[in-house]
Amino acid sequence: MFIQELGKEIKARRKTLGITQQDLADLAGVNINTVIRIEGAKINPTVEVVSAIADVLGMELRLEIKQIAE
Repeated sequence: MFIQELGKEIKARRKTLGITQQDLADLAGVNINTVIRIEGAKINPTVEVVSAIADVLGMELRLEIKQIAE
């Protein structure tokens, strides 16, 4: 579920900014296939890759770890 939501958010923000997948890949320093696969929820990207993409898109990346109530 997280991967699908991530891809959806990245794609929506990229389109809002009016940049192509190739532009995003170039600016983030990743391969275009990586962007395509992330947007399509086909891969589980590393935190480093998601962080680079988030920086380009002006998005904040937050990782929360919470204890589950017993």
